[in-house]
Amino acid sequence: MMNCCGLITTQKEPVPLKSIEVQLEVRDHVATVVSTLNYENKEDKPLEAVFVFPLPGDAAVCHFSATIGQTQIVAEVKEKQQAREEYDDALSSGQQAFLLEESEQSPDIFSLSVGSLPPGESASIRLEYVIELAVQADDGLRFCLPAVLNPRYEPQGRKPSSGVQVTSVPASLVPYSLSFSARVSSPRPVSKVESSCSLDPLQYLNTEQTQATVKLAAGHKFDRDVELLIYYKDAHQPTAVVEAGQASAKPGTLMGDPVVMLSLYPEFPQSVMSSVASCGEFVLLLDRSGSMDCLTNDSEGQETRISSARDTLLLLLKSLPMGCYFNIYSFGDSYEHIFPKSVEYSEKTLEEALKKVEEMQADLGGTEILEPLKHIYSQPCIPNQPRQLFVFTDGEVCNTKEVINLVKKNSGSHRCFSFGIGEGSSSALINGLAKEGGGHAQFITGTDRMQPKVMQSLRFALQPAVEDISVTWDLPKGVSVTALSPPITTLFQGQRSLIYAQLTGQSSDAAEGCVTVKYSLAGHPSQNQLHFSLKPEEDTGLTVHRLGARTLIRSLEMEETDDKGQHDEGVKKKVVELSVQSGVSSSFTSFIAVNKGNNEPIEGPLVRRDVPIACECISPREVWATILALIWLHGFKMDTKEEWELLAMKAVSWLRAQNGNNHNNQNIIKVLICWFFFNSGLARIKLFRRPKQNTASIYNPTSSACY
Repeated sequence: MMNCCGLITTQKEPVPLKSIEVQLEVRDHVATVVSTLNYENKEDKPLEAVFVFPLPGDAAVCHFSATIGQTQIVAEVKEKQQAREEYDDALSSGQQAFLLEESEQSPDIFSLSVGSLPPGESASIRLEYVIELAVQADDGLRFCLPAVLNPRYEPQGRKPSSGVQVTSVPASLVPYSLSFSARVSSPRPVSKVESSCSLDPLQYLNTEQTQATVKLAAGHKFDRDVELLIYYKDAHQPTAVVEAGQASAKPGTLMGDPVVMLSLYPEFPQSVMSSVASCGEFVLLLDRSGSMDCLTNDSEGQETRISSARDTLLLLLKSLPMGCYFNIYSFGDSYEHIFPKSVEYSEKTLEEALKKVEEMQADLGGTEILEPLKHIYSQPCIPNQPRQLFVFTDGEVCNTKEVINLVKKNSGSHRCFSFGIGEGSSSALINGLAKEGGGHAQFITGTDRMQPKVMQSLRFALQPAVEDISVTWDLPKGVSVTALSPPITTLFQGQRSLIYAQLTGQSSDAAEGCVTVKYSLAGHPSQNQLHFSLKPEEDTGLTVHRLGARTLIRSLEMEETDDKGQHDEGVKKKVVELSVQSGVSSSFTSFIAVNKGNNEPIEGPLVRRDVPIACECISPREVWATILALIWLHGFKMDTKEEWELLAMKAVSWLRAQNGNNHNNQNIIKVLICWFFFNSGLARIKLFRRPKQNTASIYNPTSSACY
């Protein structure tokens, strides 16, 4: 009999994940994150626990290990299919195994499988990643520990993505706890640390205030994203960090050679910046899918994502310069645009646009972002009006790489500025759109700091495009450089640009190098230069190497694919080799650990338990509108069924996706889904014409036969 003590899901199943401990170490603008996930099997059968969770899309996952009793098993990085086969073979033979996989569709989703955990046994999983922190409009550095993973919309007509399905619960019902502490150090004093969550007071560790610690207040549940904003007393300055190669690695390889990380903050001539452009075509794309009706975060009294996006859009509209051109698109299952084509910005067109934006609701269904993007790109550009695309979305799509690739293919005709609205927005999508579109990304999780973020993106959009960017190196004789970062295509005033490079050859500790970035801004040639020591820094570990490897891996993964979305085998092989060599995850590799020291096989049938993750609930109103529409169609429009049948099937697919996330309405959704399929294929029961028929007695909502 099942032991229901301890943590349980909404389906009354025990949750083997009990707690998560996170330690954050920030050195200047680079963060190392160590997460420990503590599992315990309180059932009377061996378990396989599967946990699908979000991580920042640009994180370099570089360590994965499991501790069982006094035994630690450190995972290896292997080709994904090979790792899966080793995991399955281990479970089949009664061994314990642990598998960590990155999603092939979106690099901000991971799946952790803990296999063959015997009754009464505990296991601790250690996961480590490194990441650069983004600079905000107010010069703060933003760190986000994502806790919310919202369902990702699967576009119609697209082959469903393979992999583990997300098991989610409303954010308030997450059944495991989180402890979080951070240590911050920098050459400059730490002035303050702010958070969206309650923090204990900041504790300084030295009189110079260059080191400090902070932690979450007691009692925090892992039911919302943990955002930290770190502020230093002096403005960010260009820096260079040279890191020594791994002693055990072969010289001439990425891990065997030193790697340099350059942080550049270009300063443009004031004479050029004073003549900010007053022209441009501004195309604003607003997400009106059903998920935008959710709250921006799980706190009571907060506004919905659609209202936050509307406010952001309205502020942007009112701030556009006279004489520019603009248009507004919105999308869900379909897309709309306010004007047939972009119109000149005037009092009349602004008033018309403001009125229509204020009326926009999250009432367009799914998140089909590809089609409006294709339509925008098919429109001819207006001469002497550079196109600037602003995207406002919660980022809940499965085809992340497909969307980013489309923006990349059209990057020569526009710049893309993206806004992630609400908690759980895909960092991979929001950052990817801006990176490949030559723009800038912002995340808005509430009304605070919205205005400076909007204004910063608009200032960047009005800045003339920087052209003819080149990077040249001046290094001692015998030292050569291999770029790990893709070529710089975008520069913004005061915004950090990162360059990673591998340094091959011998040099003395006193040797210096110099990097020069040349570019043209509004026809004026300019350059920024940085001199740096080639002497390796101490106590950096392999952080810079892993970030450099991650940068190169992501660049290779974004290379062209064939019509079926498959990479060239040569590219895939190169990514796998680089991932295995550096110990950094990729979409083609996985971390695998097998406990081979356990001589006694684990006996008994293996029971799978899916660990739930927080999600922002889909609006019941949106759900009920879809249900009532289906009932009306089947009750009164059967004579035109061929016109709406495909649309109805799409609606049912969407309802099915909400079934696990909207637990207050689970039974009624199941009834309606079963009823729809029964109507479509087996009978034509019309609810409105047979009011005495009790559908609930015919279709058992707890029966799996409906599916």
